[in-house]
Amino acid sequence: MHLSTIEYAKARFSTVAEVARALRVSNMTVYRLISSGQLPAVRVGKSYRLRDEDVDRYLAERFTEAG
Repeated sequence: MHLSTIEYAKARFSTVAEVARALRVSNMTVYRLISSGQLPAVRVGKSYRLRDEDVDRYLAERFTEAG
């Protein structure tokens, strides 16, 4: 799926550290998810930014109800 420049401009982005804190995992785990293609990210200089919408989608796809 390709997004237009306007869609990216309106998107909310988080840093790797912010996503790691939200998911309660290490920064390295987030980098591995990016590297494996499981979590899409945009490279900005030497760092990555992740769209909040992509993080939400990642979680929703892996959510299972207990019980």
